[in-house]
Amino acid sequence: MKARVHVTLKTGVLDPQGKAIEQALAALGFGGVDNVRQGKVIEFSLQESDRAKAQADVEAMCEKLLANTVIENYAIELDA
Repeated sequence: MKARVHVTLKTGVLDPQGKAIEQALAALGFGGVDNVRQGKVIEFSLQESDRAKAQADVEAMCEKLLANTVIENYAIELDA
């Protein structure tokens, strides 16, 4: 099973990288772009075939390592 985890900053948390991207896009002539938020995607394969067990395992990985749940949200995608 393949897992994909999207990690983004929570609303209200300052995002300096997002702001830098927003400013760079404006400097390149892409006007009208605002509220840029930057995140990360983590992909990996799991040996688990039970979808519910895989979901629980990936949630535990996110809570313990992959996301800082104080300032970040995460979303999990699983593909068989």
